Amino acid sequence: MLAFAQFMLIVDITVVQVALPSIGDDLGLGRESLTWVVTTYTLVFGGLMILGGRLADVFGARRTLLTGLGIFTLASLAAGLATNAGLLIGGRAAQGIGAALLSPAALSIITTRFHGKDRTRALGVWAAIGGTGAAIGVLLGGLLTAGPGWQWVFIINVPIGVLVLALIPRLVAPDADRERQSVDVPGAMLVTAATAVLIYGLVHAGEAGWTSAGTLAALAGAAIGYGMFVLVETRVAVPLMRIQTLIRRPVLSGTFLMLVATGLLLGLFFLTSLYFQHLLRFSPLKTGLLFLPVALAITIGAQVAAHLISRVGGRVIAVASFLMVAAGAALLTQVSPGDSVTTSVLPGFLLAAIGIGPVFVTATTTTLANVPTPEAGVASGVVNTFHELGGSIGVAVVSTIAAASLSTPDSASGGVEGFADAYLACAIAAGAAALVALVLVPGGKPTAVVGHGHGH
Repeated sequence: MLAFAQFMLIVDITVVQVALPSIGDDLGLGRESLTWVVTTYTLVFGGLMILGGRLADVFGARRTLLTGLGIFTLASLAAGLATNAGLLIGGRAAQGIGAALLSPAALSIITTRFHGKDRTRALGVWAAIGGTGAAIGVLLGGLLTAGPGWQWVFIINVPIGVLVLALIPRLVAPDADRERQSVDVPGAMLVTAATAVLIYGLVHAGEAGWTSAGTLAALAGAAIGYGMFVLVETRVAVPLMRIQTLIRRPVLSGTFLMLVATGLLLGLFFLTSLYFQHLLRFSPLKTGLLFLPVALAITIGAQVAAHLISRVGGRVIAVASFLMVAAGAALLTQVSPGDSVTTSVLPGFLLAAIGIGPVFVTATTTTLANVPTPEAGVASGVVNTFHELGGSIGVAVVSTIAAASLSTPDSASGGVEGFADAYLACAIAAGAAALVALVLVPGGKPTAVVGHGHGH
């Protein structure tokens, strides 16, 4: 049931992507607004994730989980009933708040209440959800948009949320009494605000250019915000994120892998969904069905990695996986509106998907194996923070690079140049990530997830 709740949150990252053209037509939204419909959820989800993990440690994981699920369910209803951009984006932000409470609380329950092989299996399922749920979300978005309408990509969460709310108290034991502790709210607000400014700068660059005053000011503001966050964390009595934990090599490598992998995954999803519908004029249903083999590819890749990581180590898997993603994205640069998608899109897309799945497994294993049990909630928050923030950054960047094609789909060359450029950027990013992983990811075989940290 905990994995199902997380699956719902991950699905909601991509379920909206197939619906974007329909939402844009109904509500009169342009590229920037549609980009915010996607990134607002992942931005708030990721920006408040560590605070959610801290609240789970302080107030109890079950209480935090139930609160987050209630907020997420109500916010989904609000988004589904939205009649303009402001209401929709506001609903997406509220969904992010609920998800930021729910997700780390659920992972904290898994890491503290399951043991031995049961915990290993549970974490394997959790890791696979990151990629598979994202792909299934696109398929579900196509089915719902083609059927009852785009509003149902949000409204469908309501009955599911109510059901899970009813079952969780019966399946999860009550929280034990715990000592009240302070919560670093300023730190959470700073990291969220800094990331919001960063995303704004990346999206703004698509219209005004990378050297415009607005873009440069936003990027500089984000850098200042992150610097202030680090400063606050070194001075508060109970920091939201312990810098000493983050700079450990296994934790640093795990968060890097999660950030880049999710950025590539959601960036490729965003591009390909709009390529199918915006340029090729495919229906939402056809687009969703074309993503089904991608979901299977991610699942296969994640399962293979789960079996191999204890034999060959995380470094080998991370480097090989990023090289596969780079090769797949490079193939996608050859997309042509006149060619069949089965030959010009799916081969590269599937190769990239198979490569991304193992990175999620490697990232989760590397991080959670090196965090103290008393900080299990914060640890889960760190893992998922970089998952969501990577998605926000990835979508913002590819949206900006492909802006010309998204704005002028009927150009003389079919409007494909922007898509090809964005796919090329993904290939370069994946290749660079492989080089970084070769140096950053520990070379030995990862230890089992344990209840204490290690200095590195």
